[in-house]
Amino acid sequence: MSDHSHTPEPKADFFSPQKASSLALITGIGGVAFTVLSIALAFGDIKQAAFSWLFALAFFFSIGCGALFWVLVHHATDAEWSVVVRRQFENVGSLLPLVGVFFVAGIIFFAPFILKWWNLDPHTDHGLAHKAGYLNQTGFYIRAFLYFLGLGVVGYLVRRNSIRQDADSAPVHTIRNRKLSFIGIPILGLSLTFAAVDWLMGLDYHWFSTMWGVYIFAGGAGSAISLLVLIVTALRRTGHLKVVSIEHYHIMGKLMLAFCVFWAYIAFSQYMLIWYANLPEETSYYIRRNIGSWWYLNIFLVVGRFFLPFPILLFQGTKKNPKWICIVAAWMICMHALDLYLVVLPMLHQTGASLALLDITTLLGMGGLLAAAFFWLLPKSSLFPTNDPRTPESIRLSN
Repeated sequence: MSDHSHTPEPKADFFSPQKASSLALITGIGGVAFTVLSIALAFGDIKQAAFSWLFALAFFFSIGCGALFWVLVHHATDAEWSVVVRRQFENVGSLLPLVGVFFVAGIIFFAPFILKWWNLDPHTDHGLAHKAGYLNQTGFYIRAFLYFLGLGVVGYLVRRNSIRQDADSAPVHTIRNRKLSFIGIPILGLSLTFAAVDWLMGLDYHWFSTMWGVYIFAGGAGSAISLLVLIVTALRRTGHLKVVSIEHYHIMGKLMLAFCVFWAYIAFSQYMLIWYANLPEETSYYIRRNIGSWWYLNIFLVVGRFFLPFPILLFQGTKKNPKWICIVAAWMICMHALDLYLVVLPMLHQTGASLALLDITTLLGMGGLLAAAFFWLLPKSSLFPTNDPRTPESIRLSN
């Protein structure tokens, strides 16, 4: 709820273009350097490079979708609390087209190495023959194009409308974004679900799970709200976003807690149903990830993704403490990376975990380039929507 006492008219808060350019240059150079290193290492082990690329791509794609999800939910529910932090979600969600560039750059070279069905004749495999109408190269490319087109257009439009409202204060932009959210949410849900099926479930075309799209969504949405906590805190420490209060941290912490529980619920439900049914086509996923050192990483994920952050986030004092909530937020993002690492890499290292340098350089290379794009966007608009009709209520938030 919000406090309806008088609040001074909020002033636009712009990040320094010079500082943003410096940060973009640093992260961009780092991203290019790690990308070049990854390309050089790929000549020595192309298969490892392919799986490392997919791991990094899935990580950033899921977080970008999570950020866009929070923007669309904000508009669909006409939320007040999130107005002053929404712009950073818009900025992160706007990076999805760049993730699409990474996808195109990698899939051309890596598809045959990560997708077993890619060059396989469907007539030679009974399981693939029944899925050939879906698992074929033409359909794969068309669907990927539609994913990034739909997500890119939705992300661009909601951010454009939001920025235009800063200039003309017209409430019509809020109405447009609310209508757009009812279209965008199904587009997001379908794109994320089918992308998870194509790129991740497709690693083993015999395996299937009806909960897979929700599982990937749970990790991405939880990590997106965690990333928001880190971005907002970093901006506040530079003297910006003074409109963000401890009350906003409290709500962000509650959402982190909610998705901590939601991820655990979906993960347990998927495991329980597969274990109970005991079908060879389904159990193969967990059998492969319970071999050797993969088992220890799986146990660590369960403990680190749920049992550690859950009790910490239960306390109101933790959620209202920027230092503590940032520690938990960074930890949850790392656990999301481990989660996707356990999804992708066991298909390559089938006897146990084997962290390769390419896993790190590819992640840092892609992350550096995305960070550079984020810093390039940062000074282009106010750090929070100044003329949104709900901005005063967001500033006066109390809960």
